[in-house]
Amino acid sequence: MDLSESARGVFAVLAAAGTATRPQLAAGAGLSKPTVSTAVAELEAADLAAHSGTASGATGRSAAVYRLGPASGAVLAVDLGPARTQVRGCALDGTLLATGTGTRAEAADTVRKALDALPVDAPLRAVVVAVGDVTTRDRDGTGMRPATAKAGPVFDAMAVALPPGVPVHLENNVNCAALAELHQGAARGRETFGYLRIGVGIGLGIVVGGRVLRGANGAAGEVARLPYPWDEGREPRQEALEEHIGVDSLLRRTAEVWRDADGPCPDTAERLFALAGEGHATAGAVVARHAADIGRLAAAVAAVLDPGLIVLGGAVGSNPQLVPGVRAELARLSWPTEVVSSALADSGTVVGATRLAVAHGIQTVTGALQAKH
Repeated sequence: MDLSESARGVFAVLAAAGTATRPQLAAGAGLSKPTVSTAVAELEAADLAAHSGTASGATGRSAAVYRLGPASGAVLAVDLGPARTQVRGCALDGTLLATGTGTRAEAADTVRKALDALPVDAPLRAVVVAVGDVTTRDRDGTGMRPATAKAGPVFDAMAVALPPGVPVHLENNVNCAALAELHQGAARGRETFGYLRIGVGIGLGIVVGGRVLRGANGAAGEVARLPYPWDEGREPRQEALEEHIGVDSLLRRTAEVWRDADGPCPDTAERLFALAGEGHATAGAVVARHAADIGRLAAAVAAVLDPGLIVLGGAVGSNPQLVPGVRAELARLSWPTEVVSSALADSGTVVGATRLAVAHGIQTVTGALQAKH
């Protein structure tokens, strides 16, 4: 879309604000009022901005209020989780337009239903797909692809549901969740922190100076690859640490120590934590051991990054019962580091992916990415 530089700047400010008057757009874009008036007229002619009413100023004079126009379009965010798919459709000002949830196998149908719920006159500007995998650029440098086979088949099946020609961007799911915690969650106001996800697998989102660190191979934070075990007589195995800390091993260890007198053995992490919260001794001991294991991983993170703050997230990690044990083990092994539970729980990934999708959507319209990510 061929817009003038001033119109691109005004559009980005309007998208961030949702609604704004011309003086507000001038202040936000750093442009003169006459230049903003010309830019607004250009955006209105392209249906990228629309008049939405008036507002009275301090002097009693009324000012026209503008919002995004129908041609500004919408974006889609997809979280291809290990068991569940979450989808959100938004306007470029962040207004929620559609949501969907389904199993991982239902990803394509969940995406189609969300697309059908979007306004028919809103062009789809960008799609962000969060995957539990390292991502790498296509050979032509135009997009991202899963770097391993973990997410590939599900992504390909889901991609069939997307309209042709729409830019699709892949991002690691833990990075998306870290971005959400930075802007809307437990790390608001913190420029540097680590988001440690514990669930089916493990992962670390690293934020330094307000930006997600991706690394040379797009693999920064892949703590599943830390050598484990690391002692005489046992060779480290690839992703053995993830196997040890992941939820399957947690439930296996629970079954190993569970006694007949303890009652039915929990077969989900949710049930295990519920019993521990009720004061069940064996469940409490298993949770305490798991907290210590996570605390040791957190100590490794602190030793390398010194992040000052670690946010615990994921289906297991976000349970607040883990926090005291993680804090204690981290304090025993490393220097002072704040530890808190995620404020967004299982919605963090799709929230972060939505923020990225909005930024990419604005880039599609203006040709210049306006939001940090």
